[in-house]
Amino acid sequence: MHVSFNRRKVLVAGGSRGIGRSIALGFAAAGADVAICARGVDRLRQTEAELRNLGATVHAGACDLADGDAVNGWVDDAAEALGGIDVLVNSASAFARSDDEAGWGASLDVDLMASVRASRAALPWMEESGGAIVHIVSISGLGPSARTPAYGAAKAALIQYTATQAAVLAGRRIRVNCVAPGSIEFPGGVWDEARRSNPEFYDRVLRGIPSGRMGRPEEVAHAVLFLASDLASWITGQTLVVDGGQLAG
Repeated sequence: MHVSFNRRKVLVAGGSRGIGRSIALGFAAAGADVAICARGVDRLRQTEAELRNLGATVHAGACDLADGDAVNGWVDDAAEALGGIDVLVNSASAFARSDDEAGWGASLDVDLMASVRASRAALPWMEESGGAIVHIVSISGLGPSARTPAYGAAKAALIQYTATQAAVLAGRRIRVNCVAPGSIEFPGGVWDEARRSNPEFYDRVLRGIPSGRMGRPEEVAHAVLFLASDLASWITGQTLVVDGGQLAG
C-alpha cells in the first residue's frame, strides 16, 4: 500500500537533523512540499539541499523555537511560501538533562510550548481543508524519567495536550496524534555521543531493548507519515510508541 503526499504542504519544526530530518526527507520523497526550521543554519541549509534534490518545493527558515514570536513568524512564512498547510510535525526538543531551572525552562519552552504555539499558528491555515498534526514525544513521557525529569514531564504534558487537541479539533477535520520514540541513534545525536563517551551506560541501555539495537530515525519517520496520511483517517488522539519493545522491556 503506497503512501502519497503529492503536493501536500508539510511543516516540520526542528527538521534539520536526526528524527526531524528523516521526517522531512520522508515527506519529500512521498511528493510533499516541505518547510523546515532549526537554529543551526549550516545543518538547515544541508537538509534544505537534500529536500530540493528530491524535487520538493522547500522553505527553510532559521528559528529559535523557544521564542514564541519566532515560531509564529516561521509558520506564517512557511505557509505563504508553500501555499498553505496540510500537515504540521512538531519534532524539536531541547533534550534538557538537568533538574534545575535551566533544564525545566528549556524543556517547557521547546518540548511543550513550541508545539502549542506552532499548532495555534497553523490552525488558521489548516481549518479550510483539514489536515493532521503529529507531535514527536518520547517514551520518557510515559513513565518515570529519572535521568531527564524535566524532559519527561514536558513530553507527558504534550501527550495529554494531544488528546485535548484531538477532541477539540476533530469537528474541524484536523487529526492530532503523537509518536513516542525510544532510544534513536544517529550521527551526532545523544546516543552516538553516549556510545563514544560513556560506553558502559550505552551498553546498559542497549541491553534493556528487547530488539537488541537502537532505533533509526527513518523508523520514526515511517510512523509519522502513516499517522499523517489518509491511511490513518480514523485515528486521532493516540500515542504510537516506536521503541523496539524498550518500554515493555
